Amino acid sequence: MTTEQILAEKLIAAKWTVAVAESCTGGGLGARITAFPGSSAYFTGGVISYSNAIKTEWLGVEASMIERDGAVSESVATAMADGVRVRMKSDLGVGITGVAGPDGGTPSKPVGLVFIAVSRHGSIDVRRCLFTGDRAAVRATAVETALQMLVGAVESFCPAKQGI
Repeated sequence: MTTEQILAEKLIAAKWTVAVAESCTGGGLGARITAFPGSSAYFTGGVISYSNAIKTEWLGVEASMIERDGAVSESVATAMADGVRVRMKSDLGVGITGVAGPDGGTPSKPVGLVFIAVSRHGSIDVRRCLFTGDRAAVRATAVETALQMLVGAVESFCPAKQGI
């Protein structure tokens, strides 16, 4: 069983929904979550927010935060996750931002650096990840990691649902 199948079963059992805000993964997470018929029962929608303007205007990320910390940062991933969760009225929100490569890396933010945040009202799980490989590998690993984080979020908030 794939991670997205496990997530779908857990979300349906918990009667929860999820929304995504993706930058470096370009919609890959939303595509995996919606791979099954009936996914509208647990997926409310997503935003592919490559530009900082979309991050600020659509997701509510403060421009000063992007200026201070950079678009690839823990704070921005967290704000993206919270923003998409609130705006799409979902139980869970995911924010992903990173440097997929092959260009764009710096010594402090190298290619493969990805921040993934999962938001639940009153709680946030954010991870700093450094993935290896080419652009496709970084993106695929980021999506799989986000799916695993979502499964963990449902399990931690709904312990009775863990046996699904």
